[in-house]
Amino acid sequence: MNSRNGAFVAAFLAALIYGISFTVAKDVMPVYVKPYGFIILRVVGATMLFWLVSIFTVKEKIERQDFLRICLAAIFGVALNMLTFFKGLSMTTPISASVIMVTSPIIILLLSAIILKEKITSIKVLGIFIGLAGAVILIAYGQSLKPGENPVLGNLLVFINAASYSLYLIIVKRLAEKYNPFTFIKWLYLFGSILVIPFGYNELQEVQWQIMPTAIYYKAAFIVVFTTFFTYMFNIFALTKLKPTTLSSFIYLQPVLASLYALIVGSDVVDIIKVIATILIFTGVYLVTKNNTPRQIKASEI
Repeated sequence: MNSRNGAFVAAFLAALIYGISFTVAKDVMPVYVKPYGFIILRVVGATMLFWLVSIFTVKEKIERQDFLRICLAAIFGVALNMLTFFKGLSMTTPISASVIMVTSPIIILLLSAIILKEKITSIKVLGIFIGLAGAVILIAYGQSLKPGENPVLGNLLVFINAASYSLYLIIVKRLAEKYNPFTFIKWLYLFGSILVIPFGYNELQEVQWQIMPTAIYYKAAFIVVFTTFFTYMFNIFALTKLKPTTLSSFIYLQPVLASLYALIVGSDVVDIIKVIATILIFTGVYLVTKNNTPRQIKASEI
């Protein structure tokens, strides 16, 4: 297998892990570990792994003024991003959450126009309205499969997560171009850990580790090790061999893979409303990204 084919395999594995993670994380939350407590496990665990790996990577010194940008990136890319996503996922279904996440390119375009003053064409404006219409339908409509779920609020929180992550991509863009990724990612997750601990400390204290099934331990470890750490490693490798535009296209596999896995294990169902909303979102994303630039998707998966 040549390096380019290996990059495609790495990008696919990252998308596969993300797709599976929607259901795996929901198996853990909120029955065994509440969302905010689970976030501490993920962020602190990933922080330890990133700092360990950084020992063997390129040594660079971060300029003092860039720490403020890293802090902002940690707020939107780690803290707010994960707090809203995990809380939202605990209240909605894996398929709905995975489809809403695909609105990220639409939100990035809007934020780029507002913050970076990028020009938006009429076709892209149409795509924004179509895609957001699909998101609104998916957010407003929901059927709970389990007691205690609140799919409307859950879908809204996942959408806020997508918006937060989109803003993070704009903030982190300059850091990704200036430094080796492992130079700042360890600091990003360290600051993120400091931010999320106050929110999840009490929930983490409530976890009854002694009665937790072994399978749940494995699933929690999967989210920490694979969904956070290895997906980042896979995407970094893929970026060294593929164009950012090529790599970013793999995000569209996530809802498909998430849906297939959720249907296989019986954790979600497909209905006409989800199908219509999905078609609208994908149509909108296609119109928005048909003439994409690296500015919009440079650091698509961190």
